[in-house]
Amino acid sequence: MKETETINITQEEKESMSHLDTELKILKEDVLELMHLVKTQLDKCKTALLEFDLELAEEINLNEKRVDAMELKIDRDCENILALFNPVAIDLRFVLAAIKINSDLERLGDHANSMAKYILELDESIDQSLIEEMQVDIMFDTATEMLHNVSNAFIKEDTGIARKIFSMDKTLNKIHQESSARIQALNEEKKPNLQMLLYLFSMIGKLERVGDLSKNTAEEIVFYIEAKVLKHKKTQPDK
Repeated sequence: MKETETINITQEEKESMSHLDTELKILKEDVLELMHLVKTQLDKCKTALLEFDLELAEEINLNEKRVDAMELKIDRDCENILALFNPVAIDLRFVLAAIKINSDLERLGDHANSMAKYILELDESIDQSLIEEMQVDIMFDTATEMLHNVSNAFIKEDTGIARKIFSMDKTLNKIHQESSARIQALNEEKKPNLQMLLYLFSMIGKLERVGDLSKNTAEEIVFYIEAKVLKHKKTQPDK
């Protein structure tokens, strides 16, 4: 009887492990889907700004509901995995990281939605040369590349890719820090539409936060793979 009971317990443990693996796979796929959705929202923001596409900006607003719905689903799934399977070691770190990544991605989606609303409030398109002088196009390209690297690092479980994001964030920070001086110089030299400059300045602030949230996500990837906490530490760029 004891041997039979032991065999039954072992089988139950195996079944539980199998169910956990399945749930973790589904969770990873859902997080990747949310990453893709948020990156698409950001890509559409850039196109809507450059082409003054109000329909595309409206589409971004409508898709925000999908971002919110996915964030809630992932949050519930993480809670269920913790409650039902009691994961340990790297599985536990993965779930804890997924909770934080999920929150950061939802906030990132909020910033994309806010930028779309700025575009919808414009009376006319912003001159391309003004966008380039404020380096908003560079910020969009850098931010989307950061999200692309985040997805790759998450798929491949590659902390080397994740760490590349830290130095990229410095590009966004630098443009953000210099934006006030650029606005002042443009206003004095060319006297462009001040309202346009203020909208661009607001977008620069949003894109800087997108970079911060992408960096947070990279830190969580390093945490669950290497069990290293990078938050609040100074990171060195890759050489």
